[in-house]
Amino acid sequence: MRPGGRRPVGARPPLLARLRVGTKLMLLVLLPVTGLLAFTVFSALAQWQEARTLEDFRASTKVSFATAGLYEAVARERLAEILAEAAADRTDTAAERDAARGATNRALTAAESAAAGHEGQPDVLGILDSLRNQLHAARLESDSGSLTTARIEQRYATVARYLLDTVRRLDSSRPTRASGRSGDAYLAILGAVEAAERERVELAVLLAAPRQDGHGGPANRWPALESAQLDTFRQTASGPLRARLSRVLLLPAGRTVRATRDTLMASEGATKRLPSLEGWLTASGDRLTALRAIAHATAVELAADADHDLKSAQDRGERALTLSVGVLFAVTLLALTLSRSITRPLTVVSQGAKSLAAGDLSYDVHYGGRDEIGVVADTFRELHVTSERLAAEIRTMNTAFDNNRLGHRADVAAFDGTWAQLLGGMNDTMASFAAAHGRRRKAERELASIFTLSLDLLCICGIDGYFKRVNPAFERTLGYPADVLLAKPWLEFVHPEDRARTRAAFHRLTDGVELAEFENRYLRGDGTERWLQWSARPVTGEGLVYAAARDVTESRRADREQAALRRVATLVAHGDTPHEVFAAVAREVGLVLSTAAAAVLRYEADGAVTVLGSAHAAAVAGEEAAAAVAETRRAARAGRSVGAPIVVDDRLWGAVVAAPTGPEPLPPGTESRLADFTELVATAIANADSRAQLRASRARVVAAADASRRRIERDLHDGVQQRLVSLQLELRMAESMMDDQSAEFIEQLAHISKGLDDTFEDLLHISRGIHPAILSRGGLGPALRALARRSAVPVELDLRLPSVRLPEQTEVAVYYATSESLTNAAKHARATVVQVAARTYDDVLEVSIGDDGTGGAEPGGGSGLIGLIDRVEAIGGKLAISSPPGSGTTLTIRLPLREQPTDV
Repeated sequence: MRPGGRRPVGARPPLLARLRVGTKLMLLVLLPVTGLLAFTVFSALAQWQEARTLEDFRASTKVSFATAGLYEAVARERLAEILAEAAADRTDTAAERDAARGATNRALTAAESAAAGHEGQPDVLGILDSLRNQLHAARLESDSGSLTTARIEQRYATVARYLLDTVRRLDSSRPTRASGRSGDAYLAILGAVEAAERERVELAVLLAAPRQDGHGGPANRWPALESAQLDTFRQTASGPLRARLSRVLLLPAGRTVRATRDTLMASEGATKRLPSLEGWLTASGDRLTALRAIAHATAVELAADADHDLKSAQDRGERALTLSVGVLFAVTLLALTLSRSITRPLTVVSQGAKSLAAGDLSYDVHYGGRDEIGVVADTFRELHVTSERLAAEIRTMNTAFDNNRLGHRADVAAFDGTWAQLLGGMNDTMASFAAAHGRRRKAERELASIFTLSLDLLCICGIDGYFKRVNPAFERTLGYPADVLLAKPWLEFVHPEDRARTRAAFHRLTDGVELAEFENRYLRGDGTERWLQWSARPVTGEGLVYAAARDVTESRRADREQAALRRVATLVAHGDTPHEVFAAVAREVGLVLSTAAAAVLRYEADGAVTVLGSAHAAAVAGEEAAAAVAETRRAARAGRSVGAPIVVDDRLWGAVVAAPTGPEPLPPGTESRLADFTELVATAIANADSRAQLRASRARVVAAADASRRRIERDLHDGVQQRLVSLQLELRMAESMMDDQSAEFIEQLAHISKGLDDTFEDLLHISRGIHPAILSRGGLGPALRALARRSAVPVELDLRLPSVRLPEQTEVAVYYATSESLTNAAKHARATVVQVAARTYDDVLEVSIGDDGTGGAEPGGGSGLIGLIDRVEAIGGKLAISSPPGSGTTLTIRLPLREQPTDV
């Protein structure tokens, strides 16, 4: 303890100091009684243990009585078995034996039922099961006649001995003196009964088959054993049982048994005075019945003693428990009375202290005793008055604080000690707060300046979905005044397509998750879109979200324009048709300007305008803008459309026009954005136009060559071929008009005729090579089959062509490519077979020509492949050559079946 009685902070008080007063009083009263209560509990436990032992003894006696009943049945069966063997001529011997066996079985079943719940030693059920097996074996051997009377008697004597030993073990615990004496008497009378049974059996055997030497036969050990057991019985049994035994021994049956014993103990020739078998069985049976009755009475007395002892033990336990409960109740009542007389006033004082500590000055202590507790109550009342005065000073200080009267100070002189120190500390706190308040006002003014001058959008938003405060950058960027922004839910200013994901992002903010680099679109007051990138932090305790946004519209627009430019350049690099390139430029313009209607136009020399590519038919809507661009050579807005010039090599090549698809006009500044993008794609448009012009030039060259071929073929057919036919006819006519037809002259004319025929055939082949007539008449399929028939190398055809005719340029290109390939295979490749396959799919004709020759073909090697490539590409197709050395040559031709326009 520190000086002054103060305990160090965090130190644990002593154990007794932590106990309540009522608890201490209870301990004070209960301690002297603890010994008595413990003694009572221990006595109750001892009584309970004694009762448990007596209950187990009573259960064991019940099992022993059932076992004794089984012993009596076995004894009767033993006599019946021996008589059936020794005196077979007696009437009803077999019936008596069967009856005895049945009685034994019933007694065995009853004993097993009684022992079913027995636990511990001995194992009665195991013993009974073993005895059942022994009885069964003895009966089988007896029925078979393989046992003598001595063996039968020995077998059953063993069973009887086991049963009596089991009874002796069950009754051997002797928990009390009375039960012990009754148990000893019961065991003694059972031993006497067994001795009498053994004597009866042996003498019955003797009387059934008397010995010729006249000697008595059985020894006198059974009478002596019986006498010893009866002496023990007289020493332990009760008076009534002893008197009953005396009466039984004096009965006529008892006197007959004694006389028979005396006769057997007499000299030689005494057997003549023995009773008959039936007389002995009757007398000994009556005597045994009387002894068994005494045994049953002894068993009843033993059971009564066991019940009485158990009841006495239970009564003693109940009395001990009642005494314990009574003592505990009395002590508890005394402790509660004393505790209430002390703790009640303490509770009143304690409750007042708690109320005072909690700031409740309305509670008062009314206890007026003159004891120590009364002194504490008076002191508490003085403390209550001081607390009220202190509270009044604090309330005055708070009122001054709320009214911003930071110069107010408490009256420290009216208080002493700690209270004065407390009020002095409050005065110091007020002074410090006044200084801090001045600094805070200055910081707020600086923060307001930053909030107002920031170019980024700064705002405070509530979780109710409304702006609470926005800076001027919001007004400049979105074009709304501050009162409009604060009056509507902020979600109404968001682009409709972005509201769903913006709402989801706001829900994450209300869950306390910070937001960074989130982008969405806001709609300005003039209807244009602005892309804002947000960073926000929630303050869930205040229900507010602090957010800052940056206008990223121009950067996103630049990124979108660059992406569109890359897509257009990719199309040009891939060699797509001008029509596809110009249509792609129109689509990209629509995406960049957020309008779906756009078109690419070309100014012709005669003043006409050609539409090269469009998206959503913007060409008609953009006529005014196209005319304005042609006139001013600058980006212009005309009507509802805008346009920008396309300048190639410092000449006005064309224009890109755009128009709105809805009723709203295009936003201001759209023409300048269109001009910037058009300037970026002008190079791609020029390249696509150059490629279109080159392709058109090549197509015109091929068309002119084909026309020349057709004209030469027609001239040969109509001129030279007809002249040769006329010469052949004139020669035949001259030959028929000659009178001198010598063999030499005829042979000369035949040679001339043959020469004319060969010249005609050669001219026919030449005309077919220039332009095959069968191609014009029958189409591509018959022409390829004709080539295959005339080929020097076997040709395998796989033609899957449509039933309608293909474009003429396509058929001519495929025909000449196939003809050239067959010629190369025969002349250079040394091929054995050529495979020609043709099929159409997705508006494309694909032709594959492959041979199994030497390969190694090169387009620049003089094989005519360069001409084939020019012809195929001139009509918009592609020709691929695969010719690895030693693996043959394969030409794959892909030709578009739809027209490839250069102008629309």
